[in-house]
Amino acid sequence: MVAFPDPATRNELAATCLRCPALVEARECISWGNGPLDADLVVVGEAPAAGDPDTPPWKGGNWTGMAYTSKHSGQKVRRLVADLGYAESCYYTNAVKCYPKDGESNRAPTNTELENCRTHLETELSQIQPTAVLTTGKHATKTVLAMESRRLDGFLDAVLAPIDCPGLGVTVLPLLHPSYQEVWLSRLGYTYEAYLKAIREQLAAR
Repeated sequence: MVAFPDPATRNELAATCLRCPALVEARECISWGNGPLDADLVVVGEAPAAGDPDTPPWKGGNWTGMAYTSKHSGQKVRRLVADLGYAESCYYTNAVKCYPKDGESNRAPTNTELENCRTHLETELSQIQPTAVLTTGKHATKTVLAMESRRLDGFLDAVLAPIDCPGLGVTVLPLLHPSYQEVWLSRLGYTYEAYLKAIREQLAAR
């Protein structure tokens, strides 16, 4: 079991945000980034999920106000980072800080919502100046690369292939989305241990 993050590390960049009316209506709270501001790594997801208020403390960012604090994806990503040896030096955030609701589940954020929230992610990367940014899944990777006006063609081919982003001043390393990690690891020919080793090798080269 990984440790639940200290709420004191919540990096609240604004008291509130009203840029996206649909997200304001859907969210319980803003899911801000969290972790040390001198972190070596930044993990970027796409957006918080609905979460579950009945599973404390891992209720999800829509309820905790902190990215990657859900029972499943949150713990899985934090366990991966801990197994890599960066438990104390990783900052977690999302490209969009509010839950994009579609019925009782998530939808993909719109381009306008991504653009509205982009300054928050830019601020975080400027504050932290990490060695690398780990993007979790296709949508998070596409979103970060769009900040450099770059496209992503074929996500699975990009997994573990570092992408230099000079405009952001970072190297982006795409990882499998935690929800699909077990399914795709074997299909890509990795055990979990081999996957960790490959990530470590890429980070060591930065």
